[in-house]
Amino acid sequence: MRHDVFITGFGGQGVLLAGNLLSLAAIAEGKNVSFFPAYGVEKRGGAAMCTVVIADGEVGSPVVGNPTVTIVLDQTSLDKFGARVKSGGTCIVNTSIISLENFRRADIEIIGVPMNELALGLGDARMVNMVALGSYIALTGAVRPESLAQALTKALPERNHRFIPANVQAMEAGARFLAEAGTAGTNDAVRAKTS
Repeated sequence: MRHDVFITGFGGQGVLLAGNLLSLAAIAEGKNVSFFPAYGVEKRGGAAMCTVVIADGEVGSPVVGNPTVTIVLDQTSLDKFGARVKSGGTCIVNTSIISLENFRRADIEIIGVPMNELALGLGDARMVNMVALGSYIALTGAVRPESLAQALTKALPERNHRFIPANVQAMEAGARFLAEAGTAGTNDAVRAKTS
């Protein structure tokens, strides 16, 4: 078993928290994990990205040149990193703020999730990262939802533990969107191949 995911967006979208949370959940399940965060030099609103590799065996390198799954939270990130998705891989796109009009890849699956709308529907646009994670684990089964929920106690400072139920709801909303669209674990609905 091996899962690799590249998560990218801009500062403030919780990209690094999402990667850290996914890593902690996988570790709690006894899996080997590599978490490689990076961010741009801008003081505010710059690029943020991370790579997470989850495996039963050894993880050779934290660097993944062509990720199997990429989660893209903003347009600039899609424009910059969309070409890196491995052929046959999947790109999960935040269609709330990303246009797919100029993104042409016939060799990958593109899954559109209105992450901002789903987060706003729960009352907080800052939970876009949790919606994205919920969608990712519903699609891949990389970790169990309960492991992700439990990892929030380690990933968030204690003063923010009161937000854990809302974060879990956001993950559930992301997973539910894929399930209702007939996407979780299948090749339907919001999945699209572009040409």
